[in-house]
Parts: sequence; C-alpha cells; structure tokens
Amino acid sequence: MTTSLAAAPLVEAGRWDLHCPLWLLHRPGAPILSAKLWMRGGSSADPEGQRGAAQLLAGVLSRGCGPYSGDALADLVEGCGAGLRCEAAEDATLISLKCASDDAATLLPLLLQMVSSPWLVDDQIDLERQLNLQTLQRQREDPFQVAHDQLREQLYGAGPYGHDPLGVEAELRLIARGALQDRAQALGQGGAVLVLAGQIPDGVEALLLQGLEGRPWAPCAPQRRPGPSGTATASLATSCDETEQLVLMLGTTTTALGAEQALALRLLHAHLGIGMSSRLFVALREEHGLAYDVGVHHPARLGDAPFVMHLSSSADRAAEACRELLNEWQRLLEQPLSRAELELTLAKFRGQEALGRQTSSQLADRQALVLGHGLAMDFADRSLAAAAQLTPADLHAAARQLLGRPSLSLCGPATALAAAEREWQRHPLAS
Repeated sequence: MTTSLAAAPLVEAGRWDLHCPLWLLHRPGAPILSAKLWMRGGSSADPEGQRGAAQLLAGVLSRGCGPYSGDALADLVEGCGAGLRCEAAEDATLISLKCASDDAATLLPLLLQMVSSPWLVDDQIDLERQLNLQTLQRQREDPFQVAHDQLREQLYGAGPYGHDPLGVEAELRLIARGALQDRAQALGQGGAVLVLAGQIPDGVEALLLQGLEGRPWAPCAPQRRPGPSGTATASLATSCDETEQLVLMLGTTTTALGAEQALALRLLHAHLGIGMSSRLFVALREEHGLAYDVGVHHPARLGDAPFVMHLSSSADRAAEACRELLNEWQRLLEQPLSRAELELTLAKFRGQEALGRQTSSQLADRQALVLGHGLAMDFADRSLAAAAQLTPADLHAAARQLLGRPSLSLCGPATALAAAEREWQRHPLAS
C-alpha cells in the first residue's frame, strides 16, 4: 500500500519574481521547517581547468551573504539552533535549511541572499580552498576512496562525471575569485526548484522575496533532458597500497533516474545490497566469510549513473574474494531472480521508500531531487506502483542490457593485486 505525497505548487507569477517552482509540503507534527533549494549545475558543470569550482563556490556561499559577514551569518543561524549548509554534488548545488518554524521569518530570506548576493571574500575563498585540499589529501590515504576514484576514471574518463566534486588538486589551487563570481551569477540558470516541508508560516512568498531585496535572480524551472554519459567497457585498474586488506569495486555505467529500466536497476540494488538478507551480504560474508564490508552503490543521476558492487576483504584471500564478486555479477546476467527473491526485494524497496519519508527534511530532500530531475511530483508513488508490476524477467532483461561490461578497480598490497588480477583475466566478464 502506497502513501501519497500531499503537496500543492505555488504558481503566482504576478505576485513574485522567483521564476522557479516553489512547492509547499504541509506536514503536521513538531513546529520544524525544512527547505531545500536545488539548482542544476554541480561538479559535472565545472569548466575545463576548474574542476572543483562548484564545490568551492558552494562552501563559500555560506561564508557571508547580503548584510551578513561569515561570522555574523554563523552567529545568526547557530543562535536560532538552526542548520544551514550548501554543497555541490555531480548534478546540482543544494542549499539546505532546517529551523524552528518560529524562526522562519528570520532565516528563510537567507536562501535567496546566498545566491543573489554572496560575499565571495578572498580570505574566505582561501580558507574553503584549504579545507577542500585537505579533504582530497585524506582521500588519497583511504584505500576505499582510492578504488572508488579509480573506478570513476575508468567509467567516465575526463568527462563531466570523471572527477570528485571536490575537484582536482592542481586545478583547485588556481581557481580565482572571478571564476567563482561567474559561477555565482549563473546559479539557477540551468533550472532550480525550492521545496519547503513541515510547519510552513503564512506569507512565505514575501519572506523569500525579502532575501532578494530588489536584486534580480532569474532561474528557470528544471527540464527533463539528458545528462552526461559514460563508457561501458570492461577494464581493470589497480593501485598498490601495502595494507592488510584488498578493496574491490566492480561497476559499470547505466542510465538516468526515471529512464527506461532505471526502476529495475533500483530493485536489483535492493536485492543485492539492502539489509543482512541481501544477496551480497549472504553470499560473500555469511557463506564465504570474505567481507569486512560489502554493498552496492547506485546513486540517482541526470546522466549515466554508476552501478557498483564493492567488497573489502583480507589480502590473503584476494583470489577467492575477486572470483566470488565476479561470480555474483555474472549470476545477475545468467540467472533471473526467483519469485521469492523478487517479493523480498519489493518489500525492501517499499520499506526504503517509507523510511525516506519519515522527516520533513528527508521529504524535502527527495522531492527537490525528483523535481530537479524534471520528474513529476508523484514520481515516488508512481515508482512504487510500477515496481509491483515488474517480473523477474524484467529485472533480468535490464541486467543483461545494462550490466554486461563491468570494470574492476582494485586497491591493496601487490601480492593481493596479482592474485585478484589473475582471477579477473580468466573470468568471462573480462572478455
């Protein structure tokens, strides 16, 4: 049984000048308000030579805007016990606000002040840059992150999805204030949507417009259009790290959220990676005792989303770990789910959808993502209904069409890499 998402759009173009959709999700309960301003154009829109610009700008947006310096802005938000953050992902820049409804009149104007009148002060830019550089440095010391970055390069090369949103160190160091000003002026031009959920005050349109203070901001409604693509070719990449474990990532590029067969992939994700009854947990950890950590990564994307199985195992069992991970992928291509497996998968899928609607923040976040992708407001409900109609044959067809040529990324000690590579070379997936 599905739960409908009650919401009503405000489209009152004669009264205000946001020009982007505003959705109000009134929810009973605690007097809390969550706001999500989703603007298309994340790290995948970083210009050549400026990889890291979107995340650098996102970090600086919360370091002063309108009449508030960075310190004054932090004091205002923290003094209300609220949370305000801005971050860039691959497809979008997202500003999030969570506050008590009584503080909405004070804090809601900040959302549009951040995009229309950011301070972009040199010392704050340098501070944010150093924080991002330090994070990139820590990531290079994490075998899991090294394997992940390596696989991303295998799947997307130098394309828009081919780098971490934090950027590339050499380019991040050179991004100047002028480049960030240009990016700030373009915020929302690729499409924007604002979702408010919870206890919403009256006159919210006027509160939001206070943040513009007469300054122009001309976003548009997000449109459904293709995002960046990847390359689905079988390849192997290795990185030597003399630790006692081997990290394996096996993945390929697939399709966008809402595209044909995307729902089947979401169900395969649930079958393989959700809960202690998931296929990978049972097969690799319970039956073979291989996994320190095991799971599936399949994020929502505007373009060709990755579908990745990941496994961490002891280095002395590298050959077996690699062989069993490859066999599980091969099993998807050769063997449809049983009816019992599909029923369990559907139950997990429904459960995950329900868990994602528990709080106003979760609901606002999900709906901003859906609307930002140019999908219908009731996309989640439609997906639940459509999932119930899928058969094991439908999931098998999607796997065969989209998962046929995975790439393998390895990070671990040299002896483990050699053992895993031998297993890859003799496996059918490598050819």
